[in-house]
Amino acid sequence: MYYSFANDYSEGAHPRILELLNRFNLEQNDGYGLDIHSEKAKDYIRNLIKKEDADIHFISGGTQANLLAISSFLRPYQSVISVDTGHIIGHEAGAIEATGHQIISTEGVDGKLTPDAIQKALDENSQEYTTQPKMVYISNTTELGSLYTKDELTAISKICREKGLILFLDGARLGSALTSKFNDLEISDIADLVDVFYIGGTKNGALFGEALVILREELKEDFRYLIKQRGAMLAKGFVLGVQFEALFKDDLFFELASHANNMAEKIANIFVDAGIKFYTEPCSNQLFPIFSNELIERMSKDFGFIEQKKIDDENIVVRFVTSWATTDESVDALRRFFE
Repeated sequence: MYYSFANDYSEGAHPRILELLNRFNLEQNDGYGLDIHSEKAKDYIRNLIKKEDADIHFISGGTQANLLAISSFLRPYQSVISVDTGHIIGHEAGAIEATGHQIISTEGVDGKLTPDAIQKALDENSQEYTTQPKMVYISNTTELGSLYTKDELTAISKICREKGLILFLDGARLGSALTSKFNDLEISDIADLVDVFYIGGTKNGALFGEALVILREELKEDFRYLIKQRGAMLAKGFVLGVQFEALFKDDLFFELASHANNMAEKIANIFVDAGIKFYTEPCSNQLFPIFSNELIERMSKDFGFIEQKKIDDENIVVRFVTSWATTDESVDALRRFFE
C-alpha cells in the first residue's frame, strides 16, 4: 500500500460539501457569484470575523487570489514586500512579476516577516528610481509551517499603518493556523489587523476555492470588474458559494483543519521517537523533518513526500503534509516503518 503525504489537496472534497453540491445540483442559480448560496456563505463569514461591511469574493485558487489582490491594489510603479520564502516568490511562476509589479524579497525568521525587515525594505527603496513599496504580503501558516502570534501580527499591522502600506494575508492554510494548539489569534483579530486576506478552501476540504475578504474601504470599489478582467469570475460561481456555505454554516472548516493538525502531531511524534530532527518546529499540518538520503530512498517506496531543501551531501529537508482526509491507517503505516 502506498500512502501520500505530499500535499493537502490530493483528495476531492469532504462528503458534507459533496452532499450539499448534489442537493442543489439541479437548482437554477444566478451566475457570477450573485446566487443565494454565495450570499449565505458571505453572511456566515462576516458574522465569524465580526465585520458586517466586509467585501467578500470567492476565487478559484490561491495563486489567482494573490495575483488579483496584488495587481489590483498597486499602481504600476509600486511593489510588494515579501519574506524570501513567500509563496508569491518561488511557487507562482512569476505571476506577480508578470502583472508588472516587483516583489521585494526580505529575510525572515522561521519563514515569518518582521517589522525590522519591512523597515529595511522601505529604507532601501525610498527613491523615485526604485519601485515604491506599497504592500506587505504574509501568509499564515507560512511556507515553513510556522505561525504568526497575535503580538507579531499586531507589530506588522502597526508599521504598515504607520507607513501607509496595505497588509495582505495569504490564508491558503489559515484553517491549520487557527486550529493549531500554538495559535493565539482569532479570525476576528486577523480581520482587525489586516486590510485584505483570504480563507483557503482548496487545502481544507473543498474541491477548490478561496474566500477573499477585503476590509479596507478604498480597496473595495469596482473589485468585481477586476475579477472579471483577470478571468477569475466563474459563470457558475454558485459552485464556490455552495462549498463555502457547507464549510461555514457550522464548524466544518475548523473540524477539518483540526483533524489535519492532529494527524500531523501524531506523525511529528513518530519522527521524534525515531530521533529525527526538524528544520522548523512542528506546529501545523506541514512538517519539515531532516532525512538522510538513505532514509529517503527506503521510504519513497511506500510513502509520498516532497524533497524541500538540501542540507548537505547526506541530508535533505523533506515536507510531509496532512489533510482533512489523512487516515489513522496511513499514520499507523508510518509508525510501523520506524519500529
